Formats: sequence, C-alpha cells, structure tokens
Amino acid sequence: MRSNSPTTGLLKKAVQHEPLMSKEGFTQRLFTMWFDGFVYNQIWEDPDVDLAALKLQSDSRILTISSGGCNVLNYLIQKPEKITAVDLNQYHMQLTRLKLAALQHLPTYEDFFNFFGHANHPNNLKNYHTYISPHLDEATRKFWEGGSLIRRTLGKTRINYFRKNLYRYARFGMFMRFLHGIAKVTRHQPHKLLEAKTLEEQEAIFDKHIAPFFDNWFVKSVGNSPLAVFSLGIPPQQYNAMKKESKGKLLNLYRERVKRLACQFPVQDNYFAWQGFSLSYDTEACQAIPEYLKREHYESLKENLGRIETHVTTLTEHMKAQPDNSLDRFVFLDSQDWMPDEVITEMWQEIARVGRPGTRIIFRTASTDSPIETALPPDLRAKFVYEKEWSEELFQQDRSAIYGGFHIYSKP
Repeated sequence: MRSNSPTTGLLKKAVQHEPLMSKEGFTQRLFTMWFDGFVYNQIWEDPDVDLAALKLQSDSRILTISSGGCNVLNYLIQKPEKITAVDLNQYHMQLTRLKLAALQHLPTYEDFFNFFGHANHPNNLKNYHTYISPHLDEATRKFWEGGSLIRRTLGKTRINYFRKNLYRYARFGMFMRFLHGIAKVTRHQPHKLLEAKTLEEQEAIFDKHIAPFFDNWFVKSVGNSPLAVFSLGIPPQQYNAMKKESKGKLLNLYRERVKRLACQFPVQDNYFAWQGFSLSYDTEACQAIPEYLKREHYESLKENLGRIETHVTTLTEHMKAQPDNSLDRFVFLDSQDWMPDEVITEMWQEIARVGRPGTRIIFRTASTDSPIETALPPDLRAKFVYEKEWSEELFQQDRSAIYGGFHIYSKP
C-alpha cells in the first residue's frame, strides 16, 4: 500500500539522485523508505525567528512546507491574507489537517490544549470521535483510525497517540525515546535541565547529565552513521554536508548543537528544549509552549482558519500551477539540503516568476553556507538579494538550535 502512496513518488524525485548501485544511491533509497512514514510530531524551526525575517503584512501570501503544522498556525496569528501549506509527506499533512479540524470543531480552548498541549489527556479520544472525526475527509480519517483488524483491535491506531502522548511517537519521538533510554541506562538525567532557574544552572546540568552521553561507547560507535540520523529526518545529502563541516567528527557537531539548545536560551520559555529533554511541553506554567497553543490566540485562530489551504505536493509543482506575481513569502525549512543544483535552480526560477516585488524567502541548512550562492546561474541569482547579516543575527536567536545556518533572501 505504501509503495502506491503519493509520498513515495514525491520522495523518489526529491531524494534519489544517484544510481542505486552506488553507496550514495543506496543510502538515498534507504532514507526514502524510512521517510515514507510519520516522521515528525512537531516542527523544529523557531517561528519567532521566521516571523522576524518574513515581516508579514495583511496582504502577505505565504507558501510554506507544512511539516507538523505548528508554524502554519503560528504564522496565522499574524493574519496574513493567505497561507498555502504543502508537503511531500502525506503523513505530516494529515497531522496538519487534524490540527485545523480540531481547532475548528472542538468546543473549547481547554479541549484543544488537551489534545495538542498535553497530547495524552484522558478526554482526547472521546473528543476526537465526538467532535473531530465526523468532519474529516476520508483520507485523514483513515490515516488516524485505519490499519489492520489486529491493529484496530489492540488500540494501535494512530489516534491513540493522543492518549499516550503524541510527542513520544512518530519516528522522531521513538528515536528520542531510544536516546533517553541510553541516558537512563548510563544513569544520566537530561530532564533535570528543565528544573534550572538560570543559564548558569542549565550549563552545569548539561555538563553533568547531557555531555557525558556523547562519550558513551554505543553512541560513539553509531554516531557517525547516516542510518543513525534518518529518524531525525536528515537525508543523505544533509548528512554529507554535516560530515564535511565537522571534518568527519559528527559527534562533536551534535554535542555543540545540543549544548546550544540546552544552554544558550532560558529553558523556562524554550519549548524546543522541553521537547528535546522531556518529550513534552510545559503544561503547568504554559510558558514553554508554541504560540498557537496559547489561550490568547485561540479565538483569532478559529476565526481565520479559512486563510489556510493544504496540498500534498512539492513546492515547485505547486508554484508551477500559480499565476505570475501571486505569492510573496516563502518558507522552505531545510528542503534544499535534499536537492541537487538543477532542482534548486528550477524552484528559484518559479520563485522569480510567481514572487511579487518585495518577496521574502527563508530557509535553514544543516551546514553554515547557503546553497543558493553556488547553485543558481548568475542571471537568476542576480534577481535576489541575500540578507546575510540579518540572517546571521537571527540564526543566533533560533531556539531550536539544531541547524547550521538560517538564510533570508528578498526580491527587490
């Protein structure tokens, strides 16, 4: 069944660029198989940084990769004219569509927060079947409720993630649980970071409970393998860029970025740190939670849901179907790390066509450098301005801390 999914074909086009019998081609196909599933349970790009770079206005028309739908709703708080969310992974799109339906049909803010804030509240399944399920399209309902008879009988359908904590599931969540398991076996307690009151305390806890994780013999033995990072959604091309930047010492790069996550930002309001070190949000103080889950935005989000549309497709294919000068904000996450130069060029040719004057484009990279500087032919590159200093300044403010670079381009 999976081999016939729209995700499979889109992934092959996006990822598989080398011959099967080559080492690179083989790992690309392994990643395609792994990524053709439910990978992310939340997005790992800081929306505060995105919004500072995008400079949204009331007439802004955004094209963004959906991923888990968190930032789609975070952008909606600013009330742009339109948000088009696309994703080549149909599983991530189903999570986005579930969030939109839950926001529209659950009766109260508390019900919505229980569903995606706690993500394990005892009322979640009842509320799903009562208020959300009747309004879902067939594909989305089948995704959350379907599966084999045995799977349904044992309560293993995906909607049960919201009874057991969504953030411990999907491939990313399962991999993070595996890492936490290693920490537990080695008698380290990364969750203690969330008890820190100051950045100094955060650094002390990092040194005691998190840094030693990277000295574990098992972590050392598998840490440089591309297979070890597939569950983090890192494709072979991105893995190679990180390996080159770290001069083959990937564990040092991982340690550096985890330290940035743990120590550079106050943990009291960094929900990325909470997810990384506890697989949950701060549901008591409600400080370290995404903006879309905060009570003050609930009514506004409900009122403006009609500004969002969703499609399972690629950025380029969607743009090809749009008229000239029809969009002006583009959010690419780290997707260009997957692409060879000719695919990047094709996409930016479409941006040049559909992008209105004043267009702004943002994306992240695993390494520090922007691929646009070398991928585009000179005449196409000349149509865009790289806001390098502003990019570097905002990169230092990114609370997710897992990327090597953040980049902003504009079309004058």
